[in-house]
Amino acid sequence: MTKLEQLIKELCPNGVEYKKLGDIATDVFRGAGITRDQVTEEGTPCVRYGEIYTTYGIYFDTCVSHTDESTIQSKKYFEHGDILFAITGESVEDIAKSTAYVGYEKCLAGGDIVVLKHDQNPKYLSYVLSTTSAQAQKSKGKVKSKVVHSSVPAIKNIVIPVPPIEIQVEIVKILDEYCTSVTALQQELEKELTARKKQYEYYRDLLLDFTAQRDSTLAIKWNTLEEIAGIYDCPHSSPKWKEQGIPVVRNYNLLNGHIDSSRLSYVDELDYAERTKRVVPQKDDVLFSREAPIGNIGLIPDGFQCCQGQRIVLLRFNKSIVPRFIIHLFQSSHIKKQYQMIQGQGATVSNFGIGDLRKLRIPVPPIEEQERLTSILDRFDLLCNGITEGLPAEIESRMKQYEYYRDKLLSFEEVRM
Repeated sequence: MTKLEQLIKELCPNGVEYKKLGDIATDVFRGAGITRDQVTEEGTPCVRYGEIYTTYGIYFDTCVSHTDESTIQSKKYFEHGDILFAITGESVEDIAKSTAYVGYEKCLAGGDIVVLKHDQNPKYLSYVLSTTSAQAQKSKGKVKSKVVHSSVPAIKNIVIPVPPIEIQVEIVKILDEYCTSVTALQQELEKELTARKKQYEYYRDLLLDFTAQRDSTLAIKWNTLEEIAGIYDCPHSSPKWKEQGIPVVRNYNLLNGHIDSSRLSYVDELDYAERTKRVVPQKDDVLFSREAPIGNIGLIPDGFQCCQGQRIVLLRFNKSIVPRFIIHLFQSSHIKKQYQMIQGQGATVSNFGIGDLRKLRIPVPPIEEQERLTSILDRFDLLCNGITEGLPAEIESRMKQYEYYRDKLLSFEEVRM
């Protein structure tokens, strides 16, 4: 019997109490706005809500940002042990991400942050609030939109298991040790992945450099994009988002030449019909992001029904083009240099016009050569970016193992009152 099993048997043989956060909180309040202009190199430590998503993990002891507190009108402080929730976000799945502060300085909480004070183990609370069950409660009732919001009442209604402190401490010890080993392994895998990506990028740019004729027998044609593809701009309006329905591909869904389906937004049949009046996306169409981040690209796979989100252009190539060849070509430095040249002539980094897109110069080797190059580069791509094989799959597998173990460890039989 493990120490944790022994503690559970001794301290809560009949189960563990499940409580609302509002019932275990000694205080819950919102932070106050700290603008980007008010962030300084030195001063009072502070946290802005976006940093909870991008910078802090399960817990942290040092703030990356500071401010001159004399410029903050309504000061809201957090201290050792407090839990911080980001109640504004970009996705339903991640809304109200939380972290525990385990440092010892007095810090300022920015706007769109909820601070929860309590008398539990802060690391335990942060681990349990990261579980699948807790996140489902955070996301419940939220509607997909450009900006997603939570609230103090919603945070207070989250129900979690609250075992005795001794059990909380032991669970934290187990998860800390497990996380350390998983993190070390992930770092090694990510180092290897970075090296492979650089190798792929080097060979991709080498193989796709048609500015100098490598083979005098190879007939390379140079066309503008509009000469070899239909170019269809996106609808210039936001749809009514739904929890389920037909996927809308947005710029953040275009990743390394693929469509990332893990964070899709949805519309109903009526909105889909409206958004596909210009063109109905089909297999082997290429989706291109023409606003920041410019040049993100993805290929529509067989059987994937979708429509374009805002800032997404659909490219439908003629029979002289192998679609996967274009995916590699558009990610190469040779095409990206053209973006930069056009931007230098007046287009901004945040907007690449349809007229600019039409003028892109595209090298078109014979079909056989496109297929040969695509076969080579696809093998590299699978190793670097494939979600079912290669290193990304191994990294994803390690993360899923951790999440499964965490959720299992933090699931208790509920005490019957």
